[in-house]
Amino acid sequence: MMDVFNQFGFFIPLIFLILSFLWAAIKILKEYERGVIFTLGRFTSVRGPGLIILVPFIQQMVRTDLRTVVLDVPTQDVISRDNVSVKVNAVVYFRVIDPRSAIIQVEHFIEATSQLAQTTLRSVLGKHDLDEMLAERDKLNADIQEILDKQTDAWGIKVANVEIKHVDLNENMVRAIARQAEAERERRAKVINAEGEFQAAAKLLEAAQVLCEVPEAMQLRYLSTLNLFANERNGSTIVFPFPMNLRDWFTVKGDKPSG
Repeated sequence: MMDVFNQFGFFIPLIFLILSFLWAAIKILKEYERGVIFTLGRFTSVRGPGLIILVPFIQQMVRTDLRTVVLDVPTQDVISRDNVSVKVNAVVYFRVIDPRSAIIQVEHFIEATSQLAQTTLRSVLGKHDLDEMLAERDKLNADIQEILDKQTDAWGIKVANVEIKHVDLNENMVRAIARQAEAERERRAKVINAEGEFQAAAKLLEAAQVLCEVPEAMQLRYLSTLNLFANERNGSTIVFPFPMNLRDWFTVKGDKPSG
């Protein structure tokens, strides 16, 4: 048994060396991966996906993921243009479109993008009032996305979208906003009530003008009111004003008052 081991013991290191050689030479990249190849430290090419064969100890490969990265931007303390302190966090969606630049132009491109997103978030929101932060979130998202996309273009990164998740206020500011909203609702209610009174007065004036122009319309309105109260039959005594011109109905033409 020892003779067999001694006979084939020489091949064990050789087999280990061959396996190490194959492990260093053969790489398999998935569909969403690319390999940035360096030959003796100099950039050579970008390969993948599929089977990649390298020259061991001469060529090195750095894997790059092309899928969209969801980057959570930590909560930032922001002071708005109207001097209100708020806490804001966001999420950034980006992906690598140029693996060569993402590896060569910047170290740890994910960390670099995260730091850039934090400073850009504070810078952009600091130029707006609190009302704009709360009401125009889509516009702010677009502004931040545009700035990030331009600054990361040299790194081979495409920023697809930016979403502001939360704008947190302290309790005093929340109560102040609630009072402001209540005052605004009361103001609108008063304006709507005044507009209704104005429109009603205009319609009454228009109706009065019609009744003055057509005297028969006044009599028809009078009879219509009598009919309305008669149909109600509520048992109450109703007093109607006596028309001032009703005496003309009983005056005989040509008669003159005596004395």
